[in-house]
Amino acid sequence: MSSSTPTPLPVLQADCANCFALCCVALPFAKSNDFAVNKAAGTPCKNLRQDFRCGIHTRLRDQGFPGCTVFDCFGAGQQISQVTFEGRDWRTHPGTREAMFEAFPVMRQLHELLFYTAEALTRPAAAPLHPALRTALARTEALTRADAKTLTALDVAPLRQEINALLLKTSELVRAKAPGRRKNHRGADLMGARLSGADLRGANLRGAYLIAADLSGADLRGADLIGADFRDTDLGGADLRETLFLTQPQLAAARGNAATRIPAHLARPAHWTA
Repeated sequence: MSSSTPTPLPVLQADCANCFALCCVALPFAKSNDFAVNKAAGTPCKNLRQDFRCGIHTRLRDQGFPGCTVFDCFGAGQQISQVTFEGRDWRTHPGTREAMFEAFPVMRQLHELLFYTAEALTRPAAAPLHPALRTALARTEALTRADAKTLTALDVAPLRQEINALLLKTSELVRAKAPGRRKNHRGADLMGARLSGADLRGANLRGAYLIAADLSGADLRGADLIGADFRDTDLGGADLRETLFLTQPQLAAARGNAATRIPAHLARPAHWTA
């Protein structure tokens, strides 16, 4: 397998300091293990301060809001705030509220697609697909520069299908470089599975349910993890280097430790143990 490390474009990393707390207002959440209260879309979270900062940011998990710690907009928040609406916030300019809150989820989808496409372009094994991937990246980037009216009217599904086909082919080419027999667990129900120390190099774990599974010490290098559910998954000591399409929210949803090896472009979650 290639030793290259995927590095997302800087614009695809959330910059909360340049966002008008759109994830804390535009999106709804329901009282559950992830959120302590119900909140309707378009309503500011009760913990949101006037300066667009979270009043319990350092205590979110303790206060019953772990769902907030695993959300990532892939930079869509600052794009909407600073580019689409040119720095006009929804408090000072209340006329922007509806359009801003409707455009944000669309922008997040576009930025997520950019994240995956940009990573695919870093994979040497996917070189035959690079021209098509670059075209898809350019088209998607162009859409992120559209005005709010265009964004809210946009049907992202066809673009997602087109890019997903390229990502599937990328996955096949990259995983073919993995040694041994490659396991196919696409969409599998692996909740609570005991996979400690498992050799999952080059495995297809797309959309797999790994909730509360034991993957401690597992070797996941080259595995396709797009859409895999890592809630409460034990990743202690696991090797996640060179995994395909792993995101920050997936890491944040899991449990890991200092021995867990992760891609260089992702951050070790603060709640992981030493």
